[in-house]
Amino acid sequence: MLGVWKMDIAFLSANEIASRIRSKEFSCREILEHYLERIDRFNPELNAIVVDLREEGLETADRLDELVQKGEFLGPLHGVPMTVKESYNVAGTPTTFGKPELKDNRTDSDADSVRKLRAAGVNIFGKTNVPLDLADFQSYNDIYGTTNNPYSLDRIPGGSSGGSAAALAAGLTGLETGSDIGGSIRNPAHFCGVFGHKPTFDLLWRKGHSPVPENVGFGDISVIGPLARSAQDLDTSIRVVAGPDEIMSRGYKLDLPEWKGRSLSELSVGVWKTDDMAPVTKETQARVERVAEAFREEGASIDMEARPNIDVSHSHEVYGRLLQPTMSSRMPEEQYERLRKQVDALDPDDQSVGAQTMRAQVSSFKDFASANELRHRIRWEWHEFFKRYDVLLTPTMPTPAFKHDHGKFGERRILVDNDERSYFEGVFWAGLSGVAYLPSTIVPTGLNAEGLPIGVQIIGPEYSDLVTVGIAMELERKGFKFEEPSAFAS
Repeated sequence: MLGVWKMDIAFLSANEIASRIRSKEFSCREILEHYLERIDRFNPELNAIVVDLREEGLETADRLDELVQKGEFLGPLHGVPMTVKESYNVAGTPTTFGKPELKDNRTDSDADSVRKLRAAGVNIFGKTNVPLDLADFQSYNDIYGTTNNPYSLDRIPGGSSGGSAAALAAGLTGLETGSDIGGSIRNPAHFCGVFGHKPTFDLLWRKGHSPVPENVGFGDISVIGPLARSAQDLDTSIRVVAGPDEIMSRGYKLDLPEWKGRSLSELSVGVWKTDDMAPVTKETQARVERVAEAFREEGASIDMEARPNIDVSHSHEVYGRLLQPTMSSRMPEEQYERLRKQVDALDPDDQSVGAQTMRAQVSSFKDFASANELRHRIRWEWHEFFKRYDVLLTPTMPTPAFKHDHGKFGERRILVDNDERSYFEGVFWAGLSGVAYLPSTIVPTGLNAEGLPIGVQIIGPEYSDLVTVGIAMELERKGFKFEEPSAFAS
């Protein structure tokens, strides 16, 4: 059965795979074996999948096939081979966050989200690479090595869900799930030409996305969410994983606004194509404009000057004041104490970006609480903005994928139309929605002249996740879709 589809089956969407398993066009074992053959052929040069669970996966595939023969299906993703980001707990596997000191840190239970995905029928057969402590736009570490971009192996795939996006784009897996605090779902989706969704804060419960399985409380801003080759797969994944935890479910139930029945013609769309704080290349701006034009062609109202009533430099400062202490809370105690001593030794007059970042990393609870209050004021301004506009289009990152650079953070630079800019400037576009808990969907817009993908971010109001994803589905039908990397297309 598989031979009929052998040339393109690896790049089917997860929903298409599940549909063809249901119709018995191929079996759960056949589709998994096809991915495994491609992994053996392509993963050595890509290094996207770093934990191999093929034996467990093959056993699971056989059990899922037995259910198919009985006419029984676990859920909408029955039989779909899936990899997950290394930072998720999967029973019997290491969860290291790329930290060498945790290389033997094996967990004996699944993350809540992994459990829900399995219940929906996915077959998890591997884990994908991350940067050290999930804290980079690149995905490399001393345990697993460097992941490459399938559109150009000398370039980055993004981070921290870089292995996730690279595996999807190369046709090595059917579905993925990542996490995002500073664009870690969104920039890999952009760099690798796939769809990605950063959900509304805490919409998808994060228990088990931690190197410490016992942790049940989670840091600010950070979310988990899906990556896929189709926007419909994002929708399915969100519906499977979203919802309150056991305690909250006593009094809350999920009731998200739906896109179904709506039209692009009724939308009011804001467009923010670049900013002096984080300028993007002209070709990136042109892609934002291209998506805006697609809305305009459908009759939507377009406003190129639409902005919430916030000072963007203030918003970005607040984001940093919340982001940095959240990230530093992951540090081992010894490393944190060394950082405190370095901060104590700083010149009080040193207001450089590096010094401000270090101070934020060891800030007091009072400082954090003050920033949190400012954040909630920003949230309310966004709430008012979305009374006038349905969504906002923005860039995802300043440039397409750039070449690997493993130099010191403070010395890294990127070129934006030949203008040398700070390496971490791109986090501005992630922080814009991240600080205010807003959902953001990344839509691929095709390849540039160098064959590199460019994605555009669709930001919506809190809990409009199925709406921004629904809009992405409409755009996909209009041609904004995943394109296979030529080197991995056979």
